[in-house]
Amino acid sequence: MEDRTKLALTAMRKILRSTELNSKRLMRETGLTPSQLIFMQLLDDEREQTAGFIAASMGITQATTTALLQKLEANGMIQRRKGESDRRQVWLSLTEAGKKALTIAPDGVHALFHEQFIALADWEQSMLIASLERVAAMLGNHDKDVAAVLDSSEVLSAD
Repeated sequence: MEDRTKLALTAMRKILRSTELNSKRLMRETGLTPSQLIFMQLLDDEREQTAGFIAASMGITQATTTALLQKLEANGMIQRRKGESDRRQVWLSLTEAGKKALTIAPDGVHALFHEQFIALADWEQSMLIASLERVAAMLGNHDKDVAAVLDSSEVLSAD
């Protein structure tokens, strides 16, 4: 294997290790996965949101949103409320337990990455995005729902 290939694979292992350690720490301290945390952060502005808004903001499918919603509701982190004018519409909000979990959630690698990424020049950001998208394509990852957690700059900038 060429040295550059080894260097690239080592860098990818470091990224994976950092995100894995962050996920374990988050789970240990709050019982949440990174996806669940970001879902909840979207509800943290004291306004109710719809599942469709969450799905669009996170860049995930409605089915994935439903699965996250059901898990968070079962854990008492969020609550649903039927719309008053349209009973088919469901509004989501954080419970007190959900708000408490957000206050104790550690700033993870997503927040650290966001802080440093936005400090880069536009051309550097574009280059990094293009490079990372290329790496994902090289690895055969074409499932947009898998990596959607990092797709939402609105979520990360809300911190």
